[in-house]
Amino acid sequence: MFSLEQFVADCRAARAEDRAHRAVRELVAQAVSEPAAVLRGLGEPSRAGVDKLYQAPNLLILNVVWAPRYTVMPHNHNTWAVIGIYTGREDNIFWRRLAGEEGGRIEAAGAKALSAGYAEPLGENIIHSVINPISRLSGAIHVYGGDLFAAPRSEWDPETLLEQPGDVARTLRLLEEAGAAYRSA
Repeated sequence: MFSLEQFVADCRAARAEDRAHRAVRELVAQAVSEPAAVLRGLGEPSRAGVDKLYQAPNLLILNVVWAPRYTVMPHNHNTWAVIGIYTGREDNIFWRRLAGEEGGRIEAAGAKALSAGYAEPLGENIIHSVINPISRLSGAIHVYGGDLFAAPRSEWDPETLLEQPGDVARTLRLLEEAGAAYRSA
């Protein structure tokens, strides 16, 4: 049985450990190993968006619901993360910086498709983009080793793949707009 209060308490305790990233990954993996329990605990996703479940300077837990066919441009977190899918799918493209390139250009370096029940750790220096490739909402628990909303981050232009300052507000607005378009369709 998934309990949000217990999950947050466990993540907070794990954050204090030496190997916090690994301990949190195990907690997220355990939680999403029973996707139906997470759905009961968080509710069936009804709209695209990001809900803050817990926020502190050294730990952020989000319920992220991706709109159908939605894509998030390449970005970094500047902290470790763990993504656990409890419904739908999230495809990640991983990127690497090109050495000697002006403007911080990147190139694709790999990809991973995550379905319900999967938990994936992301290192502090990972650059990735996210796609919900299916025609329904996808839900995931995202846990970060810092406050993603307070830290300076970068994103990369989807056409030129050049680095620019991250804009969390714009990213959240685009997700909300995609969700509204889905609801009206």
